[in-house]
Amino acid sequence: MREALDRVGGKWSIGILLAASPGPVRFSELERRVEGISRRMLTLTLRNLERDGLLHRRAYPTVPPKVEYRATPMAMELYEPLVALTAWAQRHRSAISEARAAYDREHDRP
Repeated sequence: MREALDRVGGKWSIGILLAASPGPVRFSELERRVEGISRRMLTLTLRNLERDGLLHRRAYPTVPPKVEYRATPMAMELYEPLVALTAWAQRHRSAISEARAAYDREHDRP
């Protein structure tokens, strides 16, 4: 169970799964949508999500190569909880930041 939660709760996995859930998405589109991700990290995360059965990869025999990713039915079960989680994080971002600053002041952290 821990391994599955680590995968879907990973830093980049949530953004990728949210981007792939509405329909097929190309690598370059994921690069634009998932802010801050490097090409290498995107590639590794896509492979891991595909390996875990959360993404389906489809390569088209074209020049240049065209590859699309689509959330699997198993991943689609996660869509609503992930949307709720990201909305919660957005709503409480300021409060969390303030709590961290107060904690750091109280515990003499830079």
